[in-house]
Amino acid sequence: MFEQTFKNIDDILHKDSGCSNELDYVEQTSWVLFLKYLDDFENERCLKAELDGNEYNYLIEEKYRWTNWAAPKTTEGKIDHNIALTGDDLKDFVDHELIPYLKKFKNVETPTDSLEYKIGEIFNELKNKLQSGYTLRGVIDLIDQLRFQSSEEKHEMSHLYESKIK
Repeated sequence: MFEQTFKNIDDILHKDSGCSNELDYVEQTSWVLFLKYLDDFENERCLKAELDGNEYNYLIEEKYRWTNWAAPKTTEGKIDHNIALTGDDLKDFVDHELIPYLKKFKNVETPTDSLEYKIGEIFNELKNKLQSGYTLRGVIDLIDQLRFQSSEEKHEMSHLYESKIK
């Protein structure tokens, strides 16, 4: 499942003028994949907290959660194309709102071993190289289909990702 998705993403990125080599493909796939994984992680933590009768405080503000900006869904669970950003709107949101927001997680008051600090650290080093919001939409749509819920899925993803980096 993951291997074919990575191949499809590479095919999409190959057509974007901002990605010129395999290293760019890995870098650009990584940050989008990370945000999807983070959203799944937070949703899992929220569900666990609810089952335990507790409240969960999301790290990521609602506007910047994957399920709101990248993959808003209809009541049937399909991408809501009426509100999903694409083209210049998507690129502008990512470049001028999302990435600057995530960069702010790294600050002097945040403990360096916290997830918040690590998020900020990642996005302080990152630049969206994709020139087309349509290319980004294609990558997002593919990554949105991935699930990281079982240990087997997480292991498969790790293995494929490490192979790709090599």
